[in-house]
Amino acid sequence: MVESLLEPEDTPGRWTRAHIRATFTPDELWSHPSVVTALLGVPELQQRLDVAAARWRRQTDSDGLHPQRADLISRALDGVTLADLLWRGQESPQGRAQTRDLLLKLTEQTGPLV
Repeated sequence: MVESLLEPEDTPGRWTRAHIRATFTPDELWSHPSVVTALLGVPELQQRLDVAAARWRRQTDSDGLHPQRADLISRALDGVTLADLLWRGQESPQGRAQTRDLLLKLTEQTGPLV
């Protein structure tokens, strides 16, 4: 899904923005806690997730954003994903859109945050 959301090459932050958009795209199967819990017990799946996570990290690390900026966004996306699993449906659509838009806004500049 992430690759389908990519902007043209040589656009700083394109991988990070694609990851943000993918995180906020509803996926009913993967957002159901019982499905995720069951699948995380499958060693082969965990290995694939580890490989995918390493690939995503390489993509965002070489995305043209300052590492500080990329790391904050990545950790925020982890939090969004975890919140979706633990407190499913608790956040309003407007709140989700605001969080997504804020994270996207953070990719508009490439320098350090502070």
